Amino acid sequence: QVQVVESGGGSVQAGGSLRLSCTASGFMYREYVIGWFRQAPGKEREGVAAIFFPDGSKYYRASVTGRFTISQDNAKNTVYLQMNSLAPEDTAMYYCAAAKIGAIWSSPHDYEYWGRGTQVTVSS
Repeated sequence: QVQVVESGGGSVQAGGSLRLSCTASGFMYREYVIGWFRQAPGKEREGVAAIFFPDGSKYYRASVTGRFTISQDNAKNTVYLQMNSLAPEDTAMYYCAAAKIGAIWSSPHDYEYWGRGTQVTVSS
């Protein structure tokens, strides 16, 4: 059974940093993608960043490029999202998701397995 669990959300002031963690277990595919998404109240869920396995290709939403970094620790089956220079518009529920290879990294409809989310709140 595949399980995806996020952690690390919280409340920070603008300009601050947070690191989110995503642990995915039970995945049986050799090639897959782990993506971070976010959803603010009244808005659609949007792709933030993704990393493909096993080649390590990384993709970012334009608005977070240069501020957010996705990385992995294979020994811990964990993917991280380091978020720096946070702004109020980054406030959202952040979700981690997993999909088989072939997914469009930023399309939530292509992901099969989802965590419950972790809240990130950035105050001005």
